[in-house]
Amino acid sequence: MKRLQWPSWMPIDPYILLLLGTVGLAALLPARGTGADVASGASTAAIAFLFFLYGARLSTREAVEGLKHWRLHVTVLACTFVVFPLLGLAARGLEPVLLTHNLYTGLLFLTLVPSTIQSSIAFTSMARGNVPAAICAGSFSSLAGIVVTPLLAAALLGGSGGGFSADSLVKIVLQLLVPFLAGQVLRRWIGGFITRHKKVLGYVDRGSILLVVYTAFSEGMVQGIWHQVSAVRLAGLLAVEAVLLAVMLTLTWYGAKALGFRREDRIAIQFAGSKKSLASGLPMASVLFGAHASLAVLPLMLFHQMQLMVCAVIAKRRAHDPEAATTPVPPVAASRIAVGTAPRSD
Repeated sequence: MKRLQWPSWMPIDPYILLLLGTVGLAALLPARGTGADVASGASTAAIAFLFFLYGARLSTREAVEGLKHWRLHVTVLACTFVVFPLLGLAARGLEPVLLTHNLYTGLLFLTLVPSTIQSSIAFTSMARGNVPAAICAGSFSSLAGIVVTPLLAAALLGGSGGGFSADSLVKIVLQLLVPFLAGQVLRRWIGGFITRHKKVLGYVDRGSILLVVYTAFSEGMVQGIWHQVSAVRLAGLLAVEAVLLAVMLTLTWYGAKALGFRREDRIAIQFAGSKKSLASGLPMASVLFGAHASLAVLPLMLFHQMQLMVCAVIAKRRAHDPEAATTPVPPVAASRIAVGTAPRSD
């Protein structure tokens, strides 16, 4: 029997449907009292384990080799932590006409979050780009974001950041960076096991994010903050995010060309420099925004779905570019294409 697969023509990642279902569950059956404490503790442990797996998967040799391509990584980091936040600040003029204060705060927070790892790799592979560079760029961005995102949030969000403090930074480092480093240290002994069971552990990745979403939106329901968002405001937010994504996709592609990067590197820069990570953003928002985390991550969740749909189309078109026919597929990319790697929701 053939294993059932999600139809390729469907524009929506099935995982997004699970995310929406989780939000619906939180709306109908939010965690309260002791249940909320248990869910919060479980989500913290799940995210820590998720970043432990990230650390165990990343080859130290691969990371060191990636450092040689420093111009590409600096470009991606500049797009993620400089250009994106500047565009977020420029959107302040849309408040309160198009966006409420809370939605704008969430939009600005979205621009401060690090880049993705898995989906950037998958799209770069699909488009016949520099996959090793995408692996390192996404990993470096995630590591930098553990420190840079909270600091930018403190500087740009101010009082809206839900009480950022040194204690908040310590919590984020303990929850994300320490498990990642532990995974790197233990990779020598557990790397083989993780490689053999990567499919099963992939469900752990996604389950961790679903648990954090449920916890954040449950808290929002208990606090009653969802009455602050109307359909018109949500439509305005989607329009703003569509423009934001279009601007970043254009800047990363043509900007990389102006800087003299090869086609394969431009592909990696475009996909790693224009995307934002749900896996990193959710736990950070939980720490920085507390009870208001659900509204803060709503723009990130919407942008996440939008970037997956748009980048999937772009990656397929890039794969059929005339230039792609003369570009050899890197060994890592070839192996991923052969097994039909699909973008994942990170």
